[in-house]
Amino acid sequence: MKWNSRTRCAIICLGFILLFSLFSFRLIYLQMVKHDEYAGLAAEKHVIKQPIFAERGTILDANNEVLADNVPVETVVADASHLTDVETTVDLVSKELQLPRGEVSEKLHTDRRYIVLKREVAKAIADPLRQQLRAKNLRGVYFEQDATRIYPNGVMLCHVIGFTDFEHKGIQGVEGSLDEYLRGQDGYRYIEHNRAGQEIVLYRGQERAPRNGYEVHLTIDLNLQNIVENEIDAAMHQYSPKKATIILMRPQTGEILAMANRPAFDLNKRSDAKPEQMKNRAICDMMEPGSTFKIVTAAAALNEHKFGLDSYIFCENGMWNYGGTPLHDHAAFGDLSVKDILVKSSNIGAAKMAVNLGDQKFYEYIRRFGFGDRTGIELPGEIPGLIRPPQSWSKISITHIPMGHEIGVTPLQMATAMCAIANGGKLMTPRIVKSITTADGKTISTLKPIVLRQVISPQTATQIGTALRGVVSDRGTAAAAAVPGFTIAGKTGTAQKVGPHGGYEKGKEVVSFCGYLPADHPEFVGLVVLDDAQTKPEQNYGGAVAGPIFSHIAEKAARYLDLEPHEEIRRATPVERVALTSSSRH
Repeated sequence: MKWNSRTRCAIICLGFILLFSLFSFRLIYLQMVKHDEYAGLAAEKHVIKQPIFAERGTILDANNEVLADNVPVETVVADASHLTDVETTVDLVSKELQLPRGEVSEKLHTDRRYIVLKREVAKAIADPLRQQLRAKNLRGVYFEQDATRIYPNGVMLCHVIGFTDFEHKGIQGVEGSLDEYLRGQDGYRYIEHNRAGQEIVLYRGQERAPRNGYEVHLTIDLNLQNIVENEIDAAMHQYSPKKATIILMRPQTGEILAMANRPAFDLNKRSDAKPEQMKNRAICDMMEPGSTFKIVTAAAALNEHKFGLDSYIFCENGMWNYGGTPLHDHAAFGDLSVKDILVKSSNIGAAKMAVNLGDQKFYEYIRRFGFGDRTGIELPGEIPGLIRPPQSWSKISITHIPMGHEIGVTPLQMATAMCAIANGGKLMTPRIVKSITTADGKTISTLKPIVLRQVISPQTATQIGTALRGVVSDRGTAAAAAVPGFTIAGKTGTAQKVGPHGGYEKGKEVVSFCGYLPADHPEFVGLVVLDDAQTKPEQNYGGAVAGPIFSHIAEKAARYLDLEPHEEIRRATPVERVALTSSSRH
């Protein structure tokens, strides 16, 4: 059949109509039906959600001295889809950032959109790299603003402050326990790049500003901390103990004024630290307290009116058989008053007071003083110690626990118990955070002293304090702890170390002194603990080793706090210190 020209023209027109109809339907399909899908794909290729990091809050001491701060750095990242010359970029980045070339090459030979090349790059390093990338017209490498944590005081307060990881999360110390306040909240912005990888500022999208972290003010006084750090370093040099802890507390409020442990580590070089160096031994080490625990025994007996301060107890001339086991004193004491049982540190006298109290009542007072429970300080990793209930005691436990054996306590628990004697019988919750302040200066949390309970009456606390003054005298076991011009109250402690397989290790002692100054109106309580001090056996006692360390700290602290001396007290000579301590285990 022959088609005329009109028919052919109509067929061609119909073909074009069908073709354009197909294109129209395809366009409508892509624009209407597939719009969201392709818009998302386009956004993935050209729009990036860029994080805006919040600045971590600073940590300061009680006098606004900076303990932890931030330094601006940059994070160097790459987008593999924007790279123009991979090999040249690999050479340049590895050289400028001092990274292994193979490592950089492996990261960039991918199709990933977000590749972290190196964190915490200083501006002095980032700027030359940025300039060279521009000069060589290399695209695909970007720089994100960030900050790194610095600790101006290095080793000082390392166990209290803690540190952060690479994601700015707090680890250990206050950095860990108050991470939710310090960390803040990151913001973000959506930015669009052109085909060359450059940001199109006009198309910058949704943005949320970051909320910076809060400032945390500690109760720590950096000047007192410096005194303590210097003295604990001197003690480590002189005695080479395996471990050491020193704590200063304000007894009326429970504020921690200073806290130091050894071994320690530099917060700015934490990757080099060993696990043993990172333990806050003030709250996570358990020890037998030795004779410092006699303050609990005597306080319980006086508070229950079983004895008076001047009541006499026969101390069996130095050896007492109880439960088929001999209990010894370091000297052949006859009748001693309750006061002199503390002054002379008589094991037998303390044991007889506890026997008179009875297992259950004595255990009740141990728990009332806070032993067996965490103190509640705002630091992670605290342990409760080990206090067995009376039903788990042996026949002789009632004579050994009163002198600080068969129990496990932390140094902080012991210091807190002494605070209860110093402040009139109140058990305070130790506090190390003074206040928390927002970035705009609004205070959201302020320290309020927390009284857990009245452990003993104020009268009993005064009586124990009177006896503890005698300990720091020529008659007592801690003459070397005296400070000229001040009356000191305190108690010595010497306990054999418990071996890893049970029993006691011969010749290995934990020596301590815990006391307060001035005795009438205490401004601070101090605890000194040294584990396995290397000294002559006849001098390895709390009064001879820990007492002088306390004296040095207390004298400097009193001067710093501008405490007014009220009487002239003679400091014991080295010969007298040895004479007072050479035959005693207390």
